[in-house]
Amino acid sequence: MATGSLRQEMTCSVCTDIYKDPVTLTCGHSFCRECITKTWDGQDDEQRFSCPECRERYRTRPKLERSHRLYNIVESFLSTHPAQEYDGVSCTYCDSPVPAAKTCLLCEASLCEKHLKKHSKSPEHVLTEPTASLENRKCSVHRKVLEYYCTEDAVCICLSCNLAGEHRGHQVETLNEASEKKKEKLRNVLQKLTSKREETEKRVESLQERRREVREKAAGETERVAALIRDIREQLEALEKRVLSEISRQEVQALLRVSDLIQQLEIRKEGLSRKIQDIEELCNMTDPIAVLQEWESDHYKFCDAEEGDDNDREIDDKKFCAVDLDDGLISVILHTGLAGIVTAAKRRLDAPQASDILLDVNTAGNRVDVSGDLKTVSWSEINQSRPNTPERFQGCAQVLSTRSFSSGRHYWEVEVSKSGIWGVGMAYPSIDRRGRQSAIGYNKKSWGLWMWSGDQYLVRHDSKVIQLPHRPFCQRLGIFLDYEAGRLSFYELCDPVRHLHTFTATFTEPLHAAFGVRSEAWEKIWSWE
Repeated sequence: MATGSLRQEMTCSVCTDIYKDPVTLTCGHSFCRECITKTWDGQDDEQRFSCPECRERYRTRPKLERSHRLYNIVESFLSTHPAQEYDGVSCTYCDSPVPAAKTCLLCEASLCEKHLKKHSKSPEHVLTEPTASLENRKCSVHRKVLEYYCTEDAVCICLSCNLAGEHRGHQVETLNEASEKKKEKLRNVLQKLTSKREETEKRVESLQERRREVREKAAGETERVAALIRDIREQLEALEKRVLSEISRQEVQALLRVSDLIQQLEIRKEGLSRKIQDIEELCNMTDPIAVLQEWESDHYKFCDAEEGDDNDREIDDKKFCAVDLDDGLISVILHTGLAGIVTAAKRRLDAPQASDILLDVNTAGNRVDVSGDLKTVSWSEINQSRPNTPERFQGCAQVLSTRSFSSGRHYWEVEVSKSGIWGVGMAYPSIDRRGRQSAIGYNKKSWGLWMWSGDQYLVRHDSKVIQLPHRPFCQRLGIFLDYEAGRLSFYELCDPVRHLHTFTATFTEPLHAAFGVRSEAWEKIWSWE
């Protein structure tokens, strides 16, 4: 029996592979033990315990016994014919799967090394690398082997196409020549793609490193802030104990004074009660001589009662007013304690410096009004007719700060109007002072956040505009500058605080705060203390 037929006889119809632990049913069909077991486990009630080949049914689940004869045959076959797992092109003439060495386009057959030695060596028998797709190797018109490449139509053609077909007279190349040219182009493309892939890999590595740095920084910041909050909490608890202790001390002292005054007044009350009793008895006497004699003998008692009332009341009022808590001392202790905690926290957090910004009137355009404290700028309908100096903005209603920043981290807050058009940002001192191109963000030397008509945020730099998705929510903004890091950030100080936008740049000059207003808008600078 041929090897291929023998292999077929030893193949399980369920898994289509050579038997593994074969069992034979009473109907005569054999299966792998695992295959028939899984088949019966998955069958419904009507098909339960039926043969997958002939569908013979069994009332009860048959007991599966190994077919020793078939098992021995399988073992013997596998020992002399090891299993070959080959998914490529197999030899057409071998009974078992044997890898093909070449494919003959004329014979339309694939040959292993053994059959290739016996194959015809004539030129018409064109040999190629093993392939199972022979149709694309022959001309669809003449059914001849493809031998040339038409460079004009970019297709592979046969000899008949070149000599008498539709490609007659066209520039052609042999397949090898055309293939080498294509390969050369592909090598160039491959080189570029490889370079791009390497660049992409470097960027991926850089981003992975950045991700690791971000995670480490976040973990560090988390621990640092948590430690700071714990410390603040401990300091607040200590301050609370100190203040409450002072309140308790003052309460004890005040209550002692109150008790002393009460005791004094109780003694005075008893003396007054005795005098009242004596006077009442004197008033109740009917003998006028006795009344007069008693009056003369105890005259000092009655005079003391009349003369001492006003003096006693004045002294009592002063003592009563003195009985109170010293809330001023309590406030001072609380204030100095909180101030110390805040100062220490700012120092540990490396917080940005509080920046007291003032407006430079010498740069103010003639359509802006600057307040006397140099903190508020507003749109002016009246031309201010200021001197036309080189540093003054002409044609733009804006103003710069007197102070500039050339290093460090800084923060300040600005209150803005709900209506009108306003802009805040930063600018180099070398910014142009003439025309519309000098407006904040309309050039390379300034960065700005603008609000239009109360419902739209825009950010500008170098005349490039980005509309932000956030709609204005509150009238207080925070501006944070990190000069060395090249970051300028804007925040909306609502609850919660919202990040609006961050510019990134390499700053090359000192930066001034810049403020622009139009159409009844105003802006007020708040110091961050």
